[in-house]
Amino acid sequence: MATELAPSATAPLPRERLPEWIRVRPPRGAVYPEVHSLLRELRLGTVCQEARCPNLPECWSSGHATIMLLGTECSRRCSFCAVTTRSSRGKIDATEPGRVAAAVQGWGLKYVVLTQVCRDDLIDGGAAVLAETVDRIRATSPTTRVELLAGDLAGNRSAWEMLLRRPPDVLAHNLETVRRLSLEVRDRRASYDQSLEVLRLARSLGGDRLVTKSSIMLGLGETREELRDTFRDLRAAGVDLLTLGQYLRPSLDHRAVHEFVTPLAFDELRDAALAEGFAGVESGPLVRSSYHAGALYDRAIGQRGR
Repeated sequence: MATELAPSATAPLPRERLPEWIRVRPPRGAVYPEVHSLLRELRLGTVCQEARCPNLPECWSSGHATIMLLGTECSRRCSFCAVTTRSSRGKIDATEPGRVAAAVQGWGLKYVVLTQVCRDDLIDGGAAVLAETVDRIRATSPTTRVELLAGDLAGNRSAWEMLLRRPPDVLAHNLETVRRLSLEVRDRRASYDQSLEVLRLARSLGGDRLVTKSSIMLGLGETREELRDTFRDLRAAGVDLLTLGQYLRPSLDHRAVHEFVTPLAFDELRDAALAEGFAGVESGPLVRSSYHAGALYDRAIGQRGR
């Protein structure tokens, strides 16, 4: 799966006492039911629902949702992830790119985030569908900025070349955790070095206008020095933007939380990451990959324009 995950406001929480600084607000505002209704009408999945994101109420209430491509079943099983693991046996829905473009146009979005389930059953990992979806959005909503949070596509260079022939505005791929923990946190088909390599490849293939981005979960047992090493690895791969958030256990069947990182520590880590040269860093307990994505993109573009 292409993004880090956490419980929703409505899903039962595992038996871990949450600290007082982790609070999820209930849905509010007229836009929330409109978003829910349009997604249901167009039969679209969102990472907000499938991954049980704690920011769903806030984002949907303001008209934002992260649309999930290539279905809702992932071919990988990561110890932190709430998305259903099942092979789709090469099946794709050819109508999905058009339905996604219709949703973006219907909302009138200025900025949209797309993500995907991993599809190791497809030769290209789903790159053709991702590319078509970006193209469809560009055709029907030409002023909309598009961020694509992609999986590693099994490190397939030709798939990445196809995907980035007409790149999105932002290409995100999540490293998820530090090197020492990567093998036990992520599916065995993912790796720390492969993720760094696809980020380097995106930087190389995407051209000067492409912004690259990654995300790290905290509270899995990493040390502060390991995080600083990871920041340096991401910057060496040319990554522009970074998000840091607290890992929250989706169920008792998933990896336990090792530590609840304090807001002060998140602030200190944001400053440490900025000192490494990232154009923008979003850091906090409930921050996720797509949180305040448009504002982060503006920071990257603003810094390039200086």
